[in-house]
Amino acid sequence: MDVARPPEIAQQRKRRRIIIGGAVVLLVAVTTVALARLKPAAPTVEGGGLWIDSVKRGTMLRQVRGVGVLVPDEIRWITALTDGRVERVLVQPGTAVEAETVLLELSNPQTEQAALIADLDLRTALAQYEVLKADLARDLLAQRVTAATVSADAAQAAMDADANEAMAKNGFIPNIVLRQSKLRAETALARKKMEEERLDNTEKTLAVKLDVQQAEVERRKTMAALRRSEATGLRIRAGVAGVLQEVPVQVGQRIGPGTNLARVVDPTRLKAQLQVAETQVKDVLIGQKADVDTRNGVTKGRVFRIDPAARNGTVTVDVALDGGLPRGARPDMSVDGTIELERLDNIMYVGRPAFGQDQAKVSLFRLSADRSIATLIPVELGRSSVNTIEVIRGLAVGDCVVLSDMSQWDGYDRLRLSGSPACGAP
Repeated sequence: MDVARPPEIAQQRKRRRIIIGGAVVLLVAVTTVALARLKPAAPTVEGGGLWIDSVKRGTMLRQVRGVGVLVPDEIRWITALTDGRVERVLVQPGTAVEAETVLLELSNPQTEQAALIADLDLRTALAQYEVLKADLARDLLAQRVTAATVSADAAQAAMDADANEAMAKNGFIPNIVLRQSKLRAETALARKKMEEERLDNTEKTLAVKLDVQQAEVERRKTMAALRRSEATGLRIRAGVAGVLQEVPVQVGQRIGPGTNLARVVDPTRLKAQLQVAETQVKDVLIGQKADVDTRNGVTKGRVFRIDPAARNGTVTVDVALDGGLPRGARPDMSVDGTIELERLDNIMYVGRPAFGQDQAKVSLFRLSADRSIATLIPVELGRSSVNTIEVIRGLAVGDCVVLSDMSQWDGYDRLRLSGSPACGAP
């Protein structure tokens, strides 16, 4: 026989089930959070293959490096000014030349004729300018006479109107005569203003017409100078003292304007053209010292020009060679250059990380005291050099940090090192 339970017992059991269920849910949630916060086990990395360096305090020499070539300080290509045929080659490559040395002779019968015609055109333009100037001066004078006459008529009409107004007040003349005199005065005044505007416009037009003709004279003068230059340019001169390096034409060859006829250089005056990364060139200044290594010796130099444009991620920096040229130095020889930016005293610095740019915040692995654990820490970097970089904060003197590329361990903030890595050597 079933016995009915009191309602109080049923409520107590229901409350107990709710409490037990809530406790289970809370326990599961706490366990999940705890498991989520557990750090993954630190992977083991072979320390002998890492580049590790220690933080130091002292003097750091800031430098940038670039590769390039030796080029002549002055290169002169002599080009043809007009069409022509090569008649003679007077100097062969390798010969020392002076500025007035004639290298080649060209021939072109039409060149002299063109120069003569250009001179005649210039004389014609000058004569036309003088004729136009005289005609415009005559027209301007006539316009001024007309304007003066109209001005006098206006003044006379104004005086007549004033006189008639006085007589009309005394009844000597009828009002219709007064009104007629005032109308004549107003008309004369309007004509005076129009003539003044016309005179002003004539003066402006005169100046514009003279400017147009003067421009034509200048054009003819330029053409005449060009034609005369072409005529005298049939005898090709070196233009500078040096060595004739190349003559890329032959006797009898027909050439056109702008054709390269000869190349003259000074082989004793060379400069280094270095290609510096565009990210490092911002601190390079005119006058900074540089060392240029020709692989046959190192010579001193100084920066004297920086290209304003970047090409293919680099900027061209020209270095003048102050010291004597090493033996065997010649144009187009490959060189390495190091530019000294500045000397920084009493700063913390370390070897330059694989992905550490100047004035940047990066994360580096710092080694523990026994060099068995590497912990990822934030580091703020300052000014950089070729192989070293300034440490602003995040590290202390004596700390050992990993400078190698550690991008494959981005998901870990702790690494276990094996092999007892040396601090300061790769």
